[in-house]
Amino acid sequence: MAAPGLLLVDKPGGITSHDVVARARRARGTRKIGHAGTLDPMATGLLVLGVEGATRLLTFIVGLDKTYEATIRLGVATDTDDAEGQIVAVTDASSLESPAIAPGIAALTGRISQVPSTYSAIKVDGRRAYDLARAGQEVQLKAREVTVSRFEVLAERRLSTGSEAGPATAGSAMPGVIDLDVVVDCSSGTYIRSLARDLGAALGVGGHLTALRRTRIGPFEVAGAPGVADLADATLLSPATAADAVLGRFDVSADEARDLRHGKRLLGAAERLLATPAAAIDPDGRLVGVVERRGDDVKSAMNMPEEAAR
Repeated sequence: MAAPGLLLVDKPGGITSHDVVARARRARGTRKIGHAGTLDPMATGLLVLGVEGATRLLTFIVGLDKTYEATIRLGVATDTDDAEGQIVAVTDASSLESPAIAPGIAALTGRISQVPSTYSAIKVDGRRAYDLARAGQEVQLKAREVTVSRFEVLAERRLSTGSEAGPATAGSAMPGVIDLDVVVDCSSGTYIRSLARDLGAALGVGGHLTALRRTRIGPFEVAGAPGVADLADATLLSPATAADAVLGRFDVSADEARDLRHGKRLLGAAERLLATPAAAIDPDGRLVGVVERRGDDVKSAMNMPEEAAR
């Protein structure tokens, strides 16, 4: 059996997240690999993969906050809200002054209501929204509440040459467009494409995403993560190390570890629990499971198989 743990991967552009999972399965010699949130084929950056028993931890990672670096092109709107779509509108943005952009950024910062991109993976009546859109069906997605804790412009470039025809590729300069390099800290479920679309709409010139890179998921950073060519030899984060990073550590004795694995509560132990849920770790450094507070007691919410615990 392959060693259990979390595998941090730096996904390249041009392939799907499922492609990365498939390559990891071949490289690690196991079918039991899952991921904690996809990236679009155009996007690059951090994917968190769970291997063997550590796949149980992915449910605690999916909802973590994330950081993205992106480029937003103002002056061009596409049907997918990113560079993979077809251009649907071009507006000369050259008269848009830099100070006028800041209020649009501010309005999309904090707790906001956001309509996901029509070409998202959200399911509508059992089918992916992007499948319905590509089939020519009208897709109406409901707005959702998300939190954008940072939306910061790092650089601004004004472009004035190029062709208006063809797909909205990241390298195709359009007349009178503005490219913004931004960094975004946001809650899970936030669509950066939608931020680009909504910023462009608010400024009256349209906008779409030309580049996207995920640099962080919760405590995990893309820096130092291997690429897809190095999946076989990449170092895994142990289940105990990963769970401690995500949830915080709850040390238990050998007897308490045995009781938790047998489904028993730790009576009166809640006063030792600094956060709930938390990662219960035995004296040998093995992850017993994820525990939670129940009144004055501590109860297991998820047990880790012993062979996958370290």
